[in-house]
Amino acid sequence: MNVGVGDRAPDFELPGTSGERLSLSQFAGKPVVLVFYPGDDTPVCTRQLTSYNDELNRFDGLGATVLGISPQDIDSHERFAAKHGFSFPLLADTDKAVASLYGTLGPLGFTRRSVFIVDGDGVIRYAHRAIAGLTFRSVDELVGVLESLR
Repeated sequence: MNVGVGDRAPDFELPGTSGERLSLSQFAGKPVVLVFYPGDDTPVCTRQLTSYNDELNRFDGLGATVLGISPQDIDSHERFAAKHGFSFPLLADTDKAVASLYGTLGPLGFTRRSVFIVDGDGVIRYAHRAIAGLTFRSVDELVGVLESLR
């Protein structure tokens, strides 16, 4: 499946660092920024998630929730989040089912660095899938999309 802008975002439920299972549908009525990333504590992923965390107030100010999603397990996510002080949940997609739903798996089965913005009605309003994972979408770019949804 390869969902894109204008499509209904596939719902999912995954275990998160908050100690509870989180679903996309529980955030209905509010925008959600889904951040698919390849791996905990890798250089680019760390820079990306740290940049989002450092400016989390900008997402919060627009009523948006940021969710990080990667294939590592909760123990790995807990260590990664604690080490870097992340204030948003990291979700464990260990079987890569959610990555598959969103079309973010690369040819070798690795999660490609991807960001989706889902509006309060559950519709995808922004989709970016990286071919090479050396760069990431900036806070300014994502906040600009969120502001356009208001």
